Amino acid sequence: MRRPPGRVGVRRDVPAGPLPMTYVLPLHWHTDAGLDELTDYLRGLAEHVEVLVVDGSPPDVFARHADAWRGLVRHLPPDPTARGLNGKVVGVLTGVRAARHEHVVIADDDVRYDGTGLRGVHRLLDRADLVRPQNYFHPLPWHAWWDTGRTLLNRALGDDYPGTLAVRRSTFLDMGGYDPDVLFENLEMIRTVRAYGGVEVRPAWLYVRRLPPDAAHFRGQRVRQAYDDLAQPARLVTALAVLPALAAAVATHRRGPLLAAATAVVALAEVGRRRAGGNAVFPPSTPLAAPLWLVERGACSWLAVSQRLLFGGVRYGNTRIRQAAHPHARPSPRAILHFLLGQKPHGSTKVHQEPHDRGRRRG
Repeated sequence: MRRPPGRVGVRRDVPAGPLPMTYVLPLHWHTDAGLDELTDYLRGLAEHVEVLVVDGSPPDVFARHADAWRGLVRHLPPDPTARGLNGKVVGVLTGVRAARHEHVVIADDDVRYDGTGLRGVHRLLDRADLVRPQNYFHPLPWHAWWDTGRTLLNRALGDDYPGTLAVRRSTFLDMGGYDPDVLFENLEMIRTVRAYGGVEVRPAWLYVRRLPPDAAHFRGQRVRQAYDDLAQPARLVTALAVLPALAAAVATHRRGPLLAAATAVVALAEVGRRRAGGNAVFPPSTPLAAPLWLVERGACSWLAVSQRLLFGGVRYGNTRIRQAAHPHARPSPRAILHFLLGQKPHGSTKVHQEPHDRGRRRG
């Protein structure tokens, strides 16, 4: 794989000085296999931004984290008054409320910002309510290569959904947070900000590294990730059509159309790879993963729909979640009151596609 833009690790590519920004990490671990690596990453972050870890881990794991991070980050449990089926959302609600700064980065435990990424989202939050960066996997084992096919198709057809978002705290609090009982929490937050009248920016050039999961975790996510498409009907219908179309082509021995379709999918993924300088972080072979991922998604979508019909939702931890995300997230009563009083967030309801800016993307 090509060397990614900028340098990996906050301490090697740091902001010019401390940033008035809070980094919220919602966490729920049952083992500490990656504790040393995460602690090293948090140590670099803490030199330049406020770091707040909302830790929903079991008590013994929480205690080990408290020992490892004492004096390094703010480490607290989820707010017991914040209830919801999605533990990550409960952690986000707790963290944003406890943040000391207006600009807040929310990131999964496998996201690894460098200084370029931190400065980028900080600048964009000066004029936006929500920032959606672009993740890429590094290193790139086979299953991360496979999943990159999804990323490239998303980039070609619109925008990807990363494991990190950045938000203005005042907007988040004024809109009353977002629904903690949905599976696709990032889409729910995006739709809630839009419904409130917030400005969203999608800098396709702002690349933030993500560590790949292990292969077993990857396999366990396949149906649950397909379930997310229940909140996006057009994507779901397309995915459900893949297996019938493939079966029809095989049954009629029509290899030509099948090969043409696969070639078109690869070409589309290549468009996504080259968009906004993406060829710097996505290797040339990754578009070849797109047809494979599409067939997998087609199969898993049928399984996801079956789980909805047979069991009322998809398994998430010790529970099941029925709602992937609301079609059009509605503002909370508090947000409606703000509208009636004329206290809308700064800016109007817009979605900006940020232009490719090499000077801002590279550190």
